[in-house]
Amino acid sequence: MINEFVAQFAKLIATYPADVDVRVKEGDEVTEIVLLANQADIGKLIGKEGKMIGAIKTVISGCKAKNGMSYRINVEAI
Repeated sequence: MINEFVAQFAKLIATYPADVDVRVKEGDEVTEIVLLANQADIGKLIGKEGKMIGAIKTVISGCKAKNGMSYRINVEAI
């Protein structure tokens, strides 16, 4: 559910939406969401002063209240 949200949100922002991919690495206490995108889109996804990725983190943190799992998101170039 969260990975689908992150993927759809990133595709709306990205210049190359076909290159956007989300991978999930589940751990015991923290689930890591890795957002893979074209090198040209990394700046857009992080945003000025990290505000865009911060907004995504804020939405994801709301899911923590529902299921108790902590999430970490990373943006990487493909």
